[in-house]
Amino acid sequence: MGKEIERKFLIDQTKWDNLNKPVGKLLRQGYLLTDKDKTIRVRATETKGFLTIKGQTIGASRLEYEYEIPVTEATELLDNFSVSELSKTRYEIEFSGKLWEVDVFSDDNKGLIVAEIELESEDETFDLPDWVAKEVTEEEKYYNSNLTVKPFKNWV
Repeated sequence: MGKEIERKFLIDQTKWDNLNKPVGKLLRQGYLLTDKDKTIRVRATETKGFLTIKGQTIGASRLEYEYEIPVTEATELLDNFSVSELSKTRYEIEFSGKLWEVDVFSDDNKGLIVAEIELESEDETFDLPDWVAKEVTEEEKYYNSNLTVKPFKNWV
């Protein structure tokens, strides 16, 4: 059984803009199924594809199963079966021995930057980079699946 323990944070735009960061990877991500109990997601990068099944989030934990698939198949699934979709650029940043994945959203979610950190347990301690502004782990509007149907541009 796969289990993901992940916390999400908003990023300080000014500090992010001034940060020396690696080259990001463009991700196209779509959902074949989204409901409150589960999601089935397809993701395509320039060279790889992934099929991911996630269970309901409880706290910072949920079941997750991810499988690499050919990028051509990922693109076909996105083009033919995706019910909602988003694009983002992902930056992977090491900080105090932990990997932070920072997503800079585009299109209808432009202006939103969210960082995620995967943990071994919900009570694991870790250091926060100074570019982290606010934790949003339990705020459902920041779930990627929700951003595809209620994008950031409409949050007035």
